[in-house]
Amino acid sequence: MGLRPGQKAADAMALAPDLITADHDPEADRAALEALCDWCVRFSPAVAIDGDDGLFLDITGTDHLWGGEAAMLADLLARLARWGVPARAAIADTPGAAWALARFGETGEIAPPDGQRARLADLPVAALRLDDTATAQLPRLGLFRIEQLLGLPRAQLAKRFGMHLTLRLDQALGAAGEALVYRRPASPWFDRLAFAEPISAPDDLARVVGDVTALICKRLEAEGQGARRFEVVFHRLDGKAMPVRAGLARPGRDAARLTRLMVPKLDVIDPGFGIEVVTVFAGDVEPLSAVQARLDAEAGTGLDETLAPLVDRLINRLGEDRVWRADPYESHVPERSVIRRAPLAAPSGQTWDPERPRPVRLFKRPEAITAMAKLPDDPPVQFQWRGRAHRVRRAEGPERIGQEWWRGDFDDTGPGRIRDYYRVEDEAGGRFWIFRQGLFGTGEDPKWWLHGLFG
Repeated sequence: MGLRPGQKAADAMALAPDLITADHDPEADRAALEALCDWCVRFSPAVAIDGDDGLFLDITGTDHLWGGEAAMLADLLARLARWGVPARAAIADTPGAAWALARFGETGEIAPPDGQRARLADLPVAALRLDDTATAQLPRLGLFRIEQLLGLPRAQLAKRFGMHLTLRLDQALGAAGEALVYRRPASPWFDRLAFAEPISAPDDLARVVGDVTALICKRLEAEGQGARRFEVVFHRLDGKAMPVRAGLARPGRDAARLTRLMVPKLDVIDPGFGIEVVTVFAGDVEPLSAVQARLDAEAGTGLDETLAPLVDRLINRLGEDRVWRADPYESHVPERSVIRRAPLAAPSGQTWDPERPRPVRLFKRPEAITAMAKLPDDPPVQFQWRGRAHRVRRAEGPERIGQEWWRGDFDDTGPGRIRDYYRVEDEAGGRFWIFRQGLFGTGEDPKWWLHGLFG
C-alpha cells in the first residue's frame, strides 16, 4: 500500500483513506513486548527482545516437550492469534536466518538443519538486517536477492558496503556467531509441567510446586549439581506469569525442603481463570557431591547442616539482605572492621585479636554522651547516656586508635581524629564501650561517645 515506518500521517492517509490511527505510546509498547517476552518463557527459558517488534527464542533442548519444532511453533502462533496478537514466526539454526524467514518468508517456515542457505537464497537483501544505506544501494546495482550476494567476491562486498554486510551474511549462514542479550540469563536448568485442564485450587498449586521442584532436583542430582536459587513460575490462561522464589544458604537439591519454603508464599498467587503451565528455574548452580545421611540419630551432623534449614526459612521470610554473619575485616577503625557475609559461607580465615575485645553490639553510629574523668588520660568515673546516669565501677583502657589517613584526604587527619577507647562497667553490671575523641591542649575540647555494648 506504500506505507512505511516514519511516514507522515497525512501522507499515509492519502494512500489509505480508511487507515485507522492511534497515538504512539512507546513506553506502553515496550511494556507490552516485555510482558510477551516473559510469557514466552513457557516455551524457552532463553528469550531475547529484538528491536521494537520482535523476539528471539532459543529452543535448543526444549522443542521435544511440545512434540517437535513444528508442534511447538504451531502452538505458539495459535495462542497469539487467539489473543489477537498478529505474529509471524520461523525456526532456523541461526538468529539471522530465523529473522529473515519470519519477516520475508512464509510464516511458520522451519529451515532444516544446515539448510538455511537454500531457504535464504530467494529472499530480498533487506532480509539480512542491513543498514538503510546498504538496503537502498544494493537494488540500484541490480542486487535484489541474497543468492546474488553469495556469488560475489567477499572482498569487493566488504570494500564497497563495509564489513557490516559480510558480518550479517555470515551470521545468517552460521559462519559467524551472534550474541543475544536475553531478558533472563540463559540457563539449562529449566523444566516445566503442562496440564490438560487448568488448575486453580490452593491444594493443587501446592502439590504442583512439589512436582515441578522434584523434576529439577532430579536433574541436579543426576549431574552432581546443587543450586542456591529456585524460581517457580505460574502461567495463567491470560498469559500473565507469576513467580515464586526461594533461596538456600547452601547449594541443595531437596525438593521437599524447597516445597516447604515456597508453599507459604502461594497466597500471593492469583490463579484467575486457571494455571495451564508451571515452569521452574534453578540458579547459582555449582557442583554438589553426595553426602551420607545420618547413621545414628544426629551423631556426626555438622553445625552447618543443622542450621541450614533454619537459615533458609529466615532468609525466605525476612529477605536475603536481612540474614547475615559478621566476619572480621582488616581495618583499625571499629566500624570498618566488620563485614557482612552469608550465614553459612566458608570462614574467611581472619580472626579478631583476643587482646582487643570488641562489643557484641556495635552501633551503626556512635552516640554522644557526657562524661567526667579525673585526669585527661583516666577513664570516666561516670557518664550520662540517653538521659540516664551511669556510675563506673570498673574500667579498662585506653586503647588508642588513629584515623586511617590513607583512605581519605590527608589534610583531614590530625589530633582531633584520635580516639581513646575504654571498656567500662557500671554499678548495675552493664558493660559499655566508650571513647574520647580528640586530645587535650589542641585548642578543641575532646568529646565522649558510646560506640557499643558488651552483652
